[in-house]
Amino acid sequence: MDLTVKTLEGKDAGKVAVSDAIFGLDPREDIIARMVRYQLAKKRQGTHKTKTRSEIARTGSKMYKQKGTGRARHHSARAPQFRGGGRAHGPVVRSHAHDLPKKIRALALRHALSAKLKAEDLIVVDQLVSAQAKTKELVGALSGLGLNNVLFIGGAELDANFKLAAQNIPNVDVLPVQGINVYDILRRNKLVLSKAAVEALEERFK
Repeated sequence: MDLTVKTLEGKDAGKVAVSDAIFGLDPREDIIARMVRYQLAKKRQGTHKTKTRSEIARTGSKMYKQKGTGRARHHSARAPQFRGGGRAHGPVVRSHAHDLPKKIRALALRHALSAKLKAEDLIVVDQLVSAQAKTKELVGALSGLGLNNVLFIGGAELDANFKLAAQNIPNVDVLPVQGINVYDILRRNKLVLSKAAVEALEERFK
């Protein structure tokens, strides 16, 4: 299929041919959801921790004698049932990451791209280049295109001026094509690909 290419000023800049195997799939929410869960699980720090009874700074001596008091038998005050005692079966420092086959991850990215195109939320521009690192000028260009919540995907090397101009704009992300991922695609309303990014994706999934 052919997609219309625009400039950052909103003018037409021809067309680019894209593969149906990348941008023309019927999006499957289950595959995309598996990938998002995989990404978010890997991002979790996993530094949650509670102290067990062996880590509590409290005396370990027997609370009172075994017999003759009429009370229940207890030993250490560090036991979980006492106030100030250790936590039983509490969270420990660990990784929340889980496995997801490489082919499923690649398929999820293609489904996410197809979903954006199907929803008419994908725009292809000729190049992501700014003459000056001026945020005000870029904000004006984006408002002309109706973009206020957008992910820009450039080529292998990002234009330094464009990156600097965009980094202070809220809800605007800029990534090189090798950093494209399902979660960032879905968290922004619009996806803008440069021609270099489209060519790189075509080569990647060829």
